[in-house]
Amino acid sequence: MQRSSKENSVVLPRHIAIIMDGNGRWAKQRFLPRTAGHKAGVEAVRRVVKACVEKKIEIITLWAFGSENWKRPKQEVNYLMELFMASLSQEIKKLHKQNVQVRIIGDRSQLTENMLQHIAQAEKLTAENTGLKFVVAFNYGGYWDITTACKQIASEVQRGVLTVDAVTPELIRQRLTLKDLPDPDLFIRSSGEQRLSNFMLWHLAYSELYFTDVLWPDFGEAELDKALAFFASRERRFGCISEQLEEVEQHA
Repeated sequence: MQRSSKENSVVLPRHIAIIMDGNGRWAKQRFLPRTAGHKAGVEAVRRVVKACVEKKIEIITLWAFGSENWKRPKQEVNYLMELFMASLSQEIKKLHKQNVQVRIIGDRSQLTENMLQHIAQAEKLTAENTGLKFVVAFNYGGYWDITTACKQIASEVQRGVLTVDAVTPELIRQRLTLKDLPDPDLFIRSSGEQRLSNFMLWHLAYSELYFTDVLWPDFGEAELDKALAFFASRERRFGCISEQLEEVEQHA
């Protein structure tokens, strides 16, 4: 459900999901190594999270590392792992002071013990915070998310805990990551690419999709405002027609 900001009456999304694309191209344009682009991308994350806190956005989910990104050169993958841990260690206390709750979603089976400890510490420290929910998708993929849910359900059916008829879209959703949070209202992808790339495939079924040519390291509050303005201009019907929505609003 869309909500209105009390300060400026602009309709804001509750949940924003972002594919942070373009770090490598940003670096290439400047004749820098790809690692420089990823480092600059972290600064963009800081700007966007700060802006979301100030605008009182409830949830933001950023895709930091996809399950297919293991195919990249080993040197780059190793750097991304190190950057993730370093950023988590450096930022977690600041985020905690801002009352931000940090969650990490994705397949943890391929992560090192050191990474798992960093994740556990960050989540434990911020678990009771009531401000922005900052979700980082790391080693995450939509196929993995849905497949994992299906395996859990299949096991329950096999053990007689569930019947086949009990399997509904609502049940599947309750086996997915972020089952306790609303689906993203707004999806943003930077760098000009216009596809979901296996990100939150189930959750983005009714999201408004916003694509920008701006490379992620150059993304900031001004670009976020453009995406929010786009969202505010949309009529979200969820399968209904405009007249039905108007009737609901009249009786609200």
